[in-house]
Amino acid sequence: MALAIGNPAQAFDTTNVAFVQTVGGTTSIPVGHAEFCKSRPDECRANADPVAAVPLTEALWQQLLAVNAGINQHVVPVTDQELYQVAEFWTYPNGYGDCEDYALAKRRELINAGWPASTLLMAVVKQANGEGHAVLMVRTDRGDLVLDNQVGSIDLWSQTPYKFIKRQSQANAGQWVDMIDTREIVVATAAIN
Repeated sequence: MALAIGNPAQAFDTTNVAFVQTVGGTTSIPVGHAEFCKSRPDECRANADPVAAVPLTEALWQQLLAVNAGINQHVVPVTDQELYQVAEFWTYPNGYGDCEDYALAKRRELINAGWPASTLLMAVVKQANGEGHAVLMVRTDRGDLVLDNQVGSIDLWSQTPYKFIKRQSQANAGQWVDMIDTREIVVATAAIN
């Protein structure tokens, strides 16, 4: 997706369709993330001064593209079962990893580059086949962007084929909120003759 990068808006409307809507209050935390938080409590704490969204400049857009492409290219996809002999294990990739490992690595790299943690949100989605998947959502003044290990582009959440279930809270990285996704997901398939 090519975003038109201009002067960032002074104020933005998070009720706009470019932003995923959430349900008030917190929801259950994914088991893998709960375990991740036990071993890394500093990464799962309240954000002292949450930033609502990052004004997306051309330089920051290029940084997102570079981080997404770099991690997607340097991590070899392997399931947790193959790598750790467990069904679910959230951690940083060691050259290998699954979807949440890619997303955690992208989040860490962007935080280290100065992005506010409150705008970098781990999210759980359902794929068209019903399987769970994890992505990194980046809250910008242009909308919620998705960094995904399965595709090379960075897209608005509403332009992905996923059903959005829940994500980290902007106020506290150790809490999660439900997302409202009422879109009809249409999956194109090739006709077989």
